[in-house]
Amino acid sequence: MTTETTTAARLAQGFVRSVVPVLLALVVAGLIMLAMGASPLDFFAGVWKYGITGSNWQRSLALMAPLLIVAIGIIVAFRGQLWNLGYNGQYLLGAVVASGLGPILFASMPAALATVIIFLVAILTGAVWSLVPAILKARYGTNEIITSLVMSFIAVGVVNLLIKGVFKDPNVTTPQTTVIGDTELLPYIPGTQIHIGFLIAIALAFLGQYVLSRTSFGLRIDIFGASPQAARHVGLNSTWMVVLLFALSSGLIALAGSIDILGQFTYQRADWDPRYGDAVMPLVFLARFRPVAAIPFVAFYAVLATGGTLASQQAGLNVDFLLVIVGLILLFMTITEFIGERRRLGQSYLPAGLRRTIVQPFARTSERTSA
Repeated sequence: MTTETTTAARLAQGFVRSVVPVLLALVVAGLIMLAMGASPLDFFAGVWKYGITGSNWQRSLALMAPLLIVAIGIIVAFRGQLWNLGYNGQYLLGAVVASGLGPILFASMPAALATVIIFLVAILTGAVWSLVPAILKARYGTNEIITSLVMSFIAVGVVNLLIKGVFKDPNVTTPQTTVIGDTELLPYIPGTQIHIGFLIAIALAFLGQYVLSRTSFGLRIDIFGASPQAARHVGLNSTWMVVLLFALSSGLIALAGSIDILGQFTYQRADWDPRYGDAVMPLVFLARFRPVAAIPFVAFYAVLATGGTLASQQAGLNVDFLLVIVGLILLFMTITEFIGERRRLGQSYLPAGLRRTIVQPFARTSERTSA
């Protein structure tokens, strides 16, 4: 098989595994709309109108900033086979650092210095919050899915207590933080309404891609993710890897929360939770845990979320219908993965044990023939 043929086959496989689930999800979503008496053409036309046309594309790119950083944070953990599902709580912790400490710091120092401090404190807060599931996983083998979710619920409660308590704006009756002034917010890219958080997110995506695929540290993560036992045999400290990956993942997600507050929201209300992680997680799988590959998928969802809010209302749908589309993407992604894996294994009708005994000799014969 030539190199060109191999490359074409790989691209075709990537298209089927990444793009086809999205297309199928959109088709089925359209059928569901028809069953509900709504017009899918009106909905998707509204998504295009309110998500891309005019200056709306700038709103979509601004939304990409926190979404992409959350995706990168999830990827860092998932590459090491650590399932950090506490992303919603970690995001809110980073957000409350910005919304709570922001007014205090901006009043006492230059905005640029205050912004850097807020980002660092947000990253540190997310990293520290991840120590509980990380240590329990590393030392006792506790399921990190459960512990990270529990810590996320606790984080939501802590954030609400802070907003209703020490960070509450005394000038309003609604429990919320003090509004940050426009002069203290992240600056816009010249000539646009896109704050520089978007550039930070893109830079982090390329940096993350380089680190994960081109450095020895990225190789260590892949080895650890493939087999913690093999990682120990090559001298990697498994406990340290778990703690470090959790800290990096949670710190990045918390950074996304702080950027979102300083980029567009300016304050934070109690019980507010955009739940970006739930929307982004299927996109991370579509991107095959590659930060740069996540960019187009996150952009797609950002347009869908930006334009879909008004489009849903005009089509007579609930705004939560967007989550139905995300769920359909996850469903069809799972189906295409299952079909692809069955085809790859071959002899798929055989039990797993018998399949190993038959397939492996064929592989060895092929190697002798090629030699």
